[in-house]
Amino acid sequence: MGKTISWDTGLEVAADGRGLVGHAGLVLPRKMADIAGLTAGLANAFRAGRADKLDRGVVVGAAAVAIVGGATNFSQVGSLLAHHRDTFGITGSDTTVWRTLEEMSEARVSLRVARARARARKKVWAMLAARAQGFPTVTVAGKPLTGWVLVDVDATIVEAHSEKEGAAGHFKGGYGHHPLLVWCSNTGENLRVLLRNGNAGSDTAADHVLVLDDAFAQLPDTGGYSRVLVRIDGAGASHETVNHLLALSTTRRKVAFTIGWTITKTDEDAIAALPDTAWESYLDQDGTIRGKKLPGGGFDQYGHVAELTGLNGRISKNGWPAGLRLIARRVPITARDQAAGKLTAREKSVGWKYAITATNISARGLAQVPGAGHAQFLDAVHRQHANVEDRVRTGKSLGLGHLPSKLLAVNQAWLDTAAIGTDLDAWTRLLGLADHDDLTRAEPATMRARIYSAPARLARHARKTWLRFEATLRDSTIIATAWTTLTGLAQAT
Repeated sequence: MGKTISWDTGLEVAADGRGLVGHAGLVLPRKMADIAGLTAGLANAFRAGRADKLDRGVVVGAAAVAIVGGATNFSQVGSLLAHHRDTFGITGSDTTVWRTLEEMSEARVSLRVARARARARKKVWAMLAARAQGFPTVTVAGKPLTGWVLVDVDATIVEAHSEKEGAAGHFKGGYGHHPLLVWCSNTGENLRVLLRNGNAGSDTAADHVLVLDDAFAQLPDTGGYSRVLVRIDGAGASHETVNHLLALSTTRRKVAFTIGWTITKTDEDAIAALPDTAWESYLDQDGTIRGKKLPGGGFDQYGHVAELTGLNGRISKNGWPAGLRLIARRVPITARDQAAGKLTAREKSVGWKYAITATNISARGLAQVPGAGHAQFLDAVHRQHANVEDRVRTGKSLGLGHLPSKLLAVNQAWLDTAAIGTDLDAWTRLLGLADHDDLTRAEPATMRARIYSAPARLARHARKTWLRFEATLRDSTIIATAWTTLTGLAQAT
């Protein structure tokens, strides 16, 4: 018989510890909220009420941080915040959080919360611009889009497993909600999330107009942020959306866009009429041509891009604005395309799947970006929009994928709070952990495991309160250094 191994080490367990703090690393995003002026701004967004009433700004900010830490409902928010009574301040119970979000769902309060977020964002962006690395720049096909802020719009599905207001059957066959989200690709911030019924369309123009206006209200329009590139996929081009995008340009701000275009038979006929010489190489995101070397020599290109502007007559005949360009793309049909059953007869016959991007970017391109007006590059710009799916996925891990209430208005307030949390997480990474690439790009689960969930002990010495992390902890020095960095930012502003 094998030897039995016993775990009996004489361990005893008692519930009499003092000064212990779980999820202690969450003091970093909580500190970030204060540095950005967000805590004070949120407090001003709520009506004063009784003198003994809890500071609602502290409650919302702390709830946002708790969601970043992994809380997915009000009970978990309350339990996590209980660890931080001596670090975050008094935030009340889970019932207090629920009542605060109910108040936050009121239109006037929600508007003031949005304005508080915009003021905090303006302050944080100034801090980012002052870094040695400067404000984050997006690179497409090997070209940095210097001086441009990229805004990505995307819809997603949040499933409902119980009766919730607004839940309905959606286009994927499930049951839940269909929120529309707007992200800043440069920083990873969530600019707007609109909770919608499950049967809402992916290309609903009125919803796109609403979220675009709200997202642009979040963007500083001074300094180096006067050029914005908006990307919308899913064949979202409609007259109302395109005209609204064009109207967003002002004397203080230039707005460019790329947007998905619904292909009609007229478009397919125009594509069929293109000569082979019109098709150019399909670029990868590193700027190289996608393809493979052939055994006997030569190179087999993966796909191609061509200018379709003016060849199908749809723009001039159907009232589309002058200057709108259409960029066609063809790529090999995949097994997934065939399984989806959405291929046209022409696509099946030629073996190519087609897509068209509409844009207002002229042949002169984007300011400060050489060659940005070329069809190949514009196609790569729009395809990079697919990265927003990763942003949506990680955003769901940071609370945007959970709707803990039966009430639609409270769930919208929860998503607004979670969006604040995604901002605080992004700001903490960019400003406090900028020297650690593995953490600035880490998954939410990694950040929780290494930073946010780290335990510590609260001690008082020399008239100061100390949060002491275990010296042998892998990332204790990183956490302490990030705290010092953030504290320095607070003192400098």
